[in-house]
Amino acid sequence: MEKLGINLGFFLFQVFNFTILALLMYALAYKPIVRMLENRKNKIAQGLEDARVAAEARANAEKEAKAILQEAQNNAAQKVREATERAEIAAREIITQAEAQASKIREEARMEAAQERDRILLELRSQIASLAIAAAQKLIGEALDEKRQHALLEEFFSGVKSGKVVVLEGVELSGASAEVISALPLLPHEQEAVKRDILSKMGEQATVSFRVDPSIMGGLIVKVGDKILDGSVVGQLESLKQSLL
Repeated sequence: MEKLGINLGFFLFQVFNFTILALLMYALAYKPIVRMLENRKNKIAQGLEDARVAAEARANAEKEAKAILQEAQNNAAQKVREATERAEIAAREIITQAEAQASKIREEARMEAAQERDRILLELRSQIASLAIAAAQKLIGEALDEKRQHALLEEFFSGVKSGKVVVLEGVELSGASAEVISALPLLPHEQEAVKRDILSKMGEQATVSFRVDPSIMGGLIVKVGDKILDGSVVGQLESLKQSLL
């Protein structure tokens, strides 16, 4: 080594120093740098992973938000439909109730008007009878049997003669109900006579109702089912007219 100009002791010392320096550089520089790079690598990887997780979370959140929004819209639409249906049902019920109430009021008004008309006609009945008798007496110029005249007028208006309904003579009736129409309201005893005569032909289980129609002038019309027995003055005049044609 000396022939080559190399001092072995100095060479070994240099080798030792280089080794020490290399060990120090490895310990103090290389390892921290490698550790720092590894940490940075891990941080970058973690950042990428966090970004991926955040992207997935955002996508899931957007998906859930859309689902929630769609569900909210569906619920809102359903509530609107239900509210509309309830409003329509309530409106129909109100209209139905209003129509029923209006119909009830009209029917009550019609019944009150009919009752008032019948009351007035009943009051006029005696006046009509008195005027008719007075006119007959004036026409013939002598007094008539007023009692007999009243009886004839009652027969004219009630259609009842000798306790029997004239139009029912010789007629057979069958049915569950009968309607009796008179020109003026019948007096209670006249109604009882008419009802008794009708029930004797139809049976005690039948029902009898009474209605006033001044247009028939006098006499009675009896309706039983689709059968009509016309004993009214108007009906008799029409029959006479037809027989003269």
